[in-house]
Amino acid sequence: MSVTDALLAFTFAATLLTLTPGLDTALILRTAAADGSKKAIHVALGIDTGCFIWGAVVAFGLGALLAVSEVAYSLLKWCGAAYLCWLGLQLLLRPRQQFSLSAEGRARSGNGFLRGMLGNVLNPKMGIFYVSFLPQFIPAGHSPFAWTFLLVGIHVLIGTLWSLTLIIATGYAADVLKKPAVVKWMDRTTGVVFLLFAAKLAMSKR
Repeated sequence: MSVTDALLAFTFAATLLTLTPGLDTALILRTAAADGSKKAIHVALGIDTGCFIWGAVVAFGLGALLAVSEVAYSLLKWCGAAYLCWLGLQLLLRPRQQFSLSAEGRARSGNGFLRGMLGNVLNPKMGIFYVSFLPQFIPAGHSPFAWTFLLVGIHVLIGTLWSLTLIIATGYAADVLKKPAVVKWMDRTTGVVFLLFAAKLAMSKR
């Protein structure tokens, strides 16, 4: 596979992966609607950072441990499921009654960057995906280390563009999405989605 073919093939595959609705999409949409675009951008940056962390793990060869060790995979899987479950229960049982940009409202919404990063880092599927997926697009004779970060960078760029698209699109509907009843409904709906993702992750197998 030539360098050009590898880049084009990976870009196409990464775009399809990014456009497939998942936990990151749900988190960004909910945050953009309830907490505003600034907080949603923080979440997106956290998700991007999580991708680079996984990229570093794979680049330094530590990802191979996750691929072959049942204990390592199970530990990270259960940590990720527990974190998603905690987020889901918070949204489901304690939905906000109204949208607020007050200090109290910001405190309840938490650290968007940390939320996005942990949601990504604590998802072992992301690690397994990078370990099994990225090597297929590294041309023979090229540095796996450099190419891993190059491919992760492309994936992050695509993800960032998609996140901004979601945030901007949500902004046009802000007046409706920020109504108290809608905010409460979105919190609970997102909470259920997170719990479903937690259950799916807990029951997943490699």
